[in-house]
Amino acid sequence: MEEVNWTSRKEFVLLGFSEYPKTEILIFLLCLVMYMVIVLGNSTIIILILLDSHLHTPMYFFLSNLSFLDICFTSSFVPKMLMNFASGRKTISFSECIFQVYISLAMGTTECVLLATMAYDRYMAICNPLRYPVIMNRRHCVQLVVTCWVVGFLNTTMETSLVTGLPFCGKNIINHFFCEILAILKLACADISLNEIIMLIDSIILAFSPLLLIIFSYIFILSAILRINSAEGRKKAFSTCSAHLTVVIVFYGTILFMYMKPKSKNSITDKFVTLFYSVVTPMLNPIIYSLRNKEVNTAMRNVLKRFLFMRCT
Repeated sequence: MEEVNWTSRKEFVLLGFSEYPKTEILIFLLCLVMYMVIVLGNSTIIILILLDSHLHTPMYFFLSNLSFLDICFTSSFVPKMLMNFASGRKTISFSECIFQVYISLAMGTTECVLLATMAYDRYMAICNPLRYPVIMNRRHCVQLVVTCWVVGFLNTTMETSLVTGLPFCGKNIINHFFCEILAILKLACADISLNEIIMLIDSIILAFSPLLLIIFSYIFILSAILRINSAEGRKKAFSTCSAHLTVVIVFYGTILFMYMKPKSKNSITDKFVTLFYSVVTPMLNPIIYSLRNKEVNTAMRNVLKRFLFMRCT
């Protein structure tokens, strides 16, 4: 009997961690707390950058975009994931699933390009300090950020349109906790060679090319820092890029581990790795920037003082 394309009238079933009910309850509580930290932490950074004039610099302009990006990325799937964890009906409509694929891909691609842009900003600040204010003016910074977002969404539009054009029939069970593109492609009853080739090309161009740019930028940055005579000057120069470097290591370290490790026969392992990449990493970003950045901490104190002063008067 010929299989029928059911995408227009059925739902996907997200298994999540349903095979481990007790573990799923614990993961629900942890993810709820982490999502609250993500939203609160990144929102706080955005508000601080908007309110404190000392943070109206290119570095913090890019950081505010990174914080907004992390909120959008996690908000595209975490609320639905938590609802599925808390209920017995672990389903998601086809349109909702495609939306998750689209936003997660767009945010991931944009973050790769944005992290490379932030590395370029640090390179210009440390290696070309005299020309830095002229080159990294407000207009140029806006153009760079717009380019990051446009590249992310244009690339994702192409990949997602190829996925929506596929016929889906037979089983509609996704052995994952959200609609990840590779898990969706496994359910297609058609040749997905074109999708795989395009994803491979995109990974090389939009994930690993930015990583190479970041590596080369930090090679020049490290060389410039080592040429600084005073120890205090070297410490100050490195402190301006240490938080960004830490974020890059966490972000790309998780991606490289997830895609380059031997394929696990135990799907639960892959799910935990994906959970770390998709929830834990966005939670760490505001923590890294707040703990390792004196300017952010100073801005926090200034904003709180102003708030308390307004309340008292």
